[in-house]
Amino acid sequence: MATLSEIEKRLWSAADTLRANSKLRSADYSAPVLGLIFLRYADVRFEEAHQEITASGSSGRRTISKTDYQARGVLFLPPEARYSALLELPGGTDLGKAMNEAMRAIERENEDLKGTLPKGYNLLDNDTLSVLLKNFNDSDLRAAVSAKGEAGDVFGRIYEYFLGRFAASEGQKGGEFFTPTAIVRLIVEVIQPFKGRILDPACGSGGMFVQSARFIREHRRDPSQALSIHGQEKATETVRLCKMNLAVHGLAGDIKQGNTYYEDLHSSIKKGDDDGRFDFVMANPPFNVDKVDKEKLKGDPRFPLGMPSADNANTLWMQIFYTALNPKGRGGYVMASSAGDARGSEKELRREIIEAGGVDIIIAVGPNFFYTVALPCTLWFLDKGKRGTPREDTVLFLDARPLFRQVDRAHRDFTPAQIELLANIARLYRGEEPEFTDGSRDDVDRYFAAEPGSPRSHVYRDVPGLCCAASRESIKGQQWSLNPGRYVGLSPKAPDEFVFLERLEELSEELELLNVQAHGLEERITANTTALLQST
Repeated sequence: MATLSEIEKRLWSAADTLRANSKLRSADYSAPVLGLIFLRYADVRFEEAHQEITASGSSGRRTISKTDYQARGVLFLPPEARYSALLELPGGTDLGKAMNEAMRAIERENEDLKGTLPKGYNLLDNDTLSVLLKNFNDSDLRAAVSAKGEAGDVFGRIYEYFLGRFAASEGQKGGEFFTPTAIVRLIVEVIQPFKGRILDPACGSGGMFVQSARFIREHRRDPSQALSIHGQEKATETVRLCKMNLAVHGLAGDIKQGNTYYEDLHSSIKKGDDDGRFDFVMANPPFNVDKVDKEKLKGDPRFPLGMPSADNANTLWMQIFYTALNPKGRGGYVMASSAGDARGSEKELRREIIEAGGVDIIIAVGPNFFYTVALPCTLWFLDKGKRGTPREDTVLFLDARPLFRQVDRAHRDFTPAQIELLANIARLYRGEEPEFTDGSRDDVDRYFAAEPGSPRSHVYRDVPGLCCAASRESIKGQQWSLNPGRYVGLSPKAPDEFVFLERLEELSEELELLNVQAHGLEERITANTTALLQST
């Protein structure tokens, strides 16, 4: 039997070949294809529930209704929306119209999905739709579902795989709805969302929620019972992608459409006090956004540290995340590398967050992890619960730039072992035990094995070039910089270990960052010059 990875690649290749031979752009094609994956998953789950209901005789003499299915957490599918019914439509049927009607029928029977499912199937010709329907009824795919015993595992992975491939093909637009899975998994493994209310105020297609559920399942818990999911996203189409993604993974959540700068749709701060309402906050917000209307933000309790003087929203996002957390809450988010060293009012806002004791861990990530930008980024982790612990006045810095797997010429990711190593360093720093399921044991043993006679097998220690737990006083001495390179230093290398390409890459990264900063200064000088000329 083919592996799930092989099935994913074959299904993608077939779907992409069909698109290449059609008149559609990737952006027009992605929603209908993702909708088909959703429908195939919903149909498998519906059939499983139908077999259970009829076998158990739980309905007695009464007619089976949609409440019997919904009681099992299954979407109710009317006859015209069954996958088998669509496959068996006679030749000459307008398949685009039939698919659109099937999606509308599902929404009528399942209120939570109202306005969510794609209706653009009329853009695909009959031949293309017919082949797609048959592809997602693949015998290997059916066998994989039977072998796994859980349809959400199979179709969830396929949905995520297709999301990633569509994001790559759509370039900048793709980056708006998809965060690379390796980055998301690392964030989740570090903050460990075992149970509670979780918020992503820039949720895209919902990857943070999906990976949080995966983390919980791997620790033998039920995510539908452990997590309360809340998301906000500006683009309506992306909200739909997120809701389908959750449904395909057997999850439900409160996903709302709105601009997070101006709208706090999940009431993230409790009325009457300064505490947030969430146990976990995770996000990949847009970097270095300008032209946010700060006048609209005045008096908003989410921004207690005030407004940055620079036309840059990075510190606004930092405050949104920090204020949403309850007194024990943890957060993890992606941030532009420049945010850790920004000067002026941004430095003062960063100082206030550090002095409040919430910044816990900073991880530097190398370039080419994202589809939209080649620049490196930084992962910031907050932990309000570290107050009163030995970590209260320290921040753990990790330099993960040397860690990566080259996916293709232009893209990188982390291996599972690299993600586990970085997460285990965070666990050891917190005084927790490491976990070994993905191959990081050798590296953890090498760097963090405890001394003989210690009650623990591993203990945290600083490792040059990899990690450093820096005191607040030393961070102050570095002008409140949160750039890991300032603290971690370089790993010791013998002279003959110098690698020219590595050094060239490091210099290239630095040049790219300087070019971005220079471009920003150029725009600011031009704007100021124009304003001066107009005023004279």
